[in-house]
Order: sequence, then structure tokens, then C-alpha cells
Amino acid sequence: MTWSVAGIPDQTGRTSIVTGCTVGGLGFHVALELARAGGRVVLAGRSADTLAAAERAVDAEVPGADLRQLVVDLADLASVRRAGARAGSLGPVHCLVNNAGVMATPEQRTTDGFDLQLATNHFGPFLLTGLLLPQLVAAGDARVVTVSSQMHRTATRAPLDDPRRRGSGRYHRWQTYARSKLANLLFTFELDRRLRGSELPVIAVAAHPGYAGTHLVVNGQLGGLGGRGASILHAANRALAQPAAAGALPLLMAATADVPGSSYCGPGGVGEARGAPRLVGCSDRARDPRAQQALWELSERAVGLSYP
Repeated sequence: MTWSVAGIPDQTGRTSIVTGCTVGGLGFHVALELARAGGRVVLAGRSADTLAAAERAVDAEVPGADLRQLVVDLADLASVRRAGARAGSLGPVHCLVNNAGVMATPEQRTTDGFDLQLATNHFGPFLLTGLLLPQLVAAGDARVVTVSSQMHRTATRAPLDDPRRRGSGRYHRWQTYARSKLANLLFTFELDRRLRGSELPVIAVAAHPGYAGTHLVVNGQLGGLGGRGASILHAANRALAQPAAAGALPLLMAATADVPGSSYCGPGGVGEARGAPRLVGCSDRARDPRAQQALWELSERAVGLSYP
């Protein structure tokens, strides 16, 4: 099954929340196409200035687009709870796209005591999804899309340790990133299983963008370093990678196509690095039901919320 942007159905009357909407990034292009299809799109991210810039950019291409803003720092559970409360005024939510993330950052602990990568890429989205679940259920036909990565295949184990305990050895930022992307899939499959078991009208699916030319890659490689080095790496990345707009297509497929729960969408080309989106496979670790359940239970304790 391959898919193109022409397959996006009319989104009139549907509300989607997309996290991580920096202009030019994956989330921005997802939001743009959902708005182009007539949907109400909630741009969610850490900075009001960044969200305002994204809104202006979407409106420039889709004049009169129905856009909202939701400030949320996924690395801060208190911020996520505040955003969940503010989102209550939106009414039913038809799609939540958990796109925001960080990549291979230097070791850093959040105010909640978590590793920054695991907090931003997993624990924050886990909590946000749970807080929004009543609104997703109210939509009557909703889905949760969580963005993973081919890097999940390199994770040597699932992130099932005490999330507030620091490791005793050297911090391996790429392996931590890989585990956070594995967590995205473990979360998706366990969420979908629980939603089916509770007979709720919501499905959970996942997607990955392949190798897309976004600032996330540069920031991961250089730890956010600016200047000439970052500019050179960013230029090289863009030359080798597919554009961010193309990387967003598997996310849009996951958000809008008629796919079953627990689907995983990605590029259909060699190595899933680029190409038209289609349903793709994942690692055996991601399909481990014991790891899925264990991560879910650990996450509930970590964020202080049990659902569904």
C-alpha cells in the first residue's frame, strides 16, 4: 500500500493537535497539509513566538486557515498538565500527532528528574495523550499518531530502568535516543491494544520520516552548537536527505489514511530512507508484548496518570 498527499480526505469539522511545529519541520508540514484539507489545526510547541511564526507561515499558504496555538513543554510534566487543561476548550479532538522530540542531546535532567530525551520523546507525550483521551473518545473516530525513527532498530534494550536514576557510566546520547524511539513504538502498540480492549473509538498508529533534512539532525550531531560548523553540517544533511515536506508524508498517511490500529508508516524506498509512504515493519523488540506492558506500567507511575 503506497500513499500520496492527494489521499488526504476532507478534514472539515475535524480537529488535530500537532506537536513540534517549527516552521520548515515535520510537524509544520503535517499541520500545513491538514489545514489545507480544511481541518482545524492546533499548533503545539514550547515557544509562543515559534507557534506564532508557524501560524503566519501556514496562513500565508492557506489564507483563512482555522488555527489555534497550544504552548506546551513536553519535557516538563507540569507544563503538559497545564496544556491538557487548556486543550479542554477545544472540544472533541480527532487526531493527536505526537511529533515533537529531541535527538541525541548531551546529558541533561529535567525538573521532574528524567533524562531530557526520554522526557521529551516519551514521558511527555505519554502524559499528554492520557490527558487528551476523553476528547479523543468524544470525537467518535479518532487516532493517536506517534513519530518514531529507524534508529529504534539500534536500541539494545527497552528503557525499563527507573527513569529518575542516573546511570553510573558514560552517557551514550545516541543509544538513549534510540531507546526513546523504541519507546514510541512500544507505547503505540500497547496503547492500541488497551484501546481495543476498552472498546474505545480511538486507534493508535506510528510513523517515521526516513532520512529527512530537518534541524533536528544537526542539533543532535552538534548538541545544538551554532555557527559555521552547524551551518556546514546542516547543508550536507539537506543535500543527502529528502526534504522535510517529503518526510512528513508518512506522518500524514498515519494521520489520515484508512489503516488499522498498530500500523507503522514510513518511506517505501531503499532502507526506508526516502520514497512514497507505505506500511512498514519494525524491530522484534518493538513488538515484544512484555516490554510494551512493562513500559506502560512504568510510565503510568512516572507521570502519575493511569489510562485508559
